[in-house]
Amino acid sequence: MRFAATFLALALAGCAQLPQTPPPGTETRLSGRISVTVAGNVHNRGTGGAASFELFGGPQAGRLELTSPLGSLVARASWQPGRATLQTPNDERRFDDLDALTRELLGEPVPVAALFDWLNARPWPAAPHQATPGGFEQLGWRIEPKLPALVATRLAEPTVTLRARLEAAE
Repeated sequence: MRFAATFLALALAGCAQLPQTPPPGTETRLSGRISVTVAGNVHNRGTGGAASFELFGGPQAGRLELTSPLGSLVARASWQPGRATLQTPNDERRFDDLDALTRELLGEPVPVAALFDWLNARPWPAAPHQATPGGFEQLGWRIEPKLPALVATRLAEPTVTLRARLEAAE
């Protein structure tokens, strides 16, 4: 729940923004729109948010940038072996790894490293997967890739649904 609330707050923050940093020319770049929804229950209302994203690098070292609907860069997560950093306009926090960063925001890890493969409609090679009629299951998530879109649903409660739509490559 904290991730979705943080995600929504960051996506809607129009005034404060991080400075843009040009990516190195040799890394992988995926971009598009992303939304995250956390299902509610009788006691809690569901939450969610949407933003544009750019994903650079790869599972070992990379960067995820979230941009508000007004075009302001409002969050940047970066990672390399042994360290992950979350930058917002007002704060910078360090974590031991990407799983720890997402665990802090959501309460458990979200497989950002797997997104590089999932967004290309294939299972992440670093973990086992099982084929399903609409895609595959991996790391406790049901992945339904329909290029250029992806729907990833966490199978554990509370249900988290991540939807992404890739932009055409430049």
